[in-house]
Amino acid sequence: MGRYVLNPSIFSYLKTIEPGVGNELQLTDALRLLCKSEKLFALELEGKRYDIGDKAGYKKAMIEVALLREDLNQPLLTYLERLIEEERMKYSVHRKLICKSI
Repeated sequence: MGRYVLNPSIFSYLKTIEPGVGNELQLTDALRLLCKSEKLFALELEGKRYDIGDKAGYKKAMIEVALLREDLNQPLLTYLERLIEEERMKYSVHRKLICKSI
């Protein structure tokens, strides 16, 4: 995981690339072009990386970060445990209904 320190010239490169994954401009595509003619400065960071580029990744990150907080950890764990149990019960009932109808 890392972060980039970019020169304003990155914007010229972004204008030249085609949309990639998710029909979005990909910074890495522009960085590849930039590296051919300029220096690229980067800093490698240690720690956990969260992909908040989609809804599920964003939600996972929010839960994990909230669990790091002392004031939220126990109430959130209690809630998640209850929610998981409720979901398991729903699945179990649904599965029994399917098996009986076969």
